[in-house]
Amino acid sequence: MADAPTLLTGFAPVVGKQPRLLILGSMPSAASLAAGQYYGLPRNAFWTIMGELFGAGRELAYDQRLDILRDQGIALWDVLQACEREGSLDSAIKMRNARTNDFARFFKRHRSIRRVYFNGSKAADIYRRRVLPEVQLQAPYLAHERLPSTSPAMASLSLADKLSAWSAIKAPPDNA
Repeated sequence: MADAPTLLTGFAPVVGKQPRLLILGSMPSAASLAAGQYYGLPRNAFWTIMGELFGAGRELAYDQRLDILRDQGIALWDVLQACEREGSLDSAIKMRNARTNDFARFFKRHRSIRRVYFNGSKAADIYRRRVLPEVQLQAPYLAHERLPSTSPAMASLSLADKLSAWSAIKAPPDNA
């Protein structure tokens, strides 16, 4: 009999005093969990893109990168609090035991957030199915946008194409 997959637990949110937008992944990769860092896999383009947009590149210490994002009004989190998954691919997440983070409480506490960006389609899909029905009544002002995954598994887009799409977070519309 095969061993049951281990229940993985994600990270606490990274959030400053007045966040204006939230970037959501699905669940940290095995490399990220091992490093104790969001987007800890060196081949993931997230920090390269944050470096280009905000000066929060991988060449800086992790805490410095997080401080820059906080200063820019950017919060980081994942849709899932816990799940079973073998490996790191989103397609390997076993949804039957997956638990989402407490977004109702999060958005109540951080009312300055107006936009939610998803790092890839899995995060957007899980949120739409499991979170949005609960929070849309509480926070109808939130705008949601799926961006291309920064994961190296999303090889169909070049870094330049990903950077172009992700530039949407640099200056979201004033009314959002």
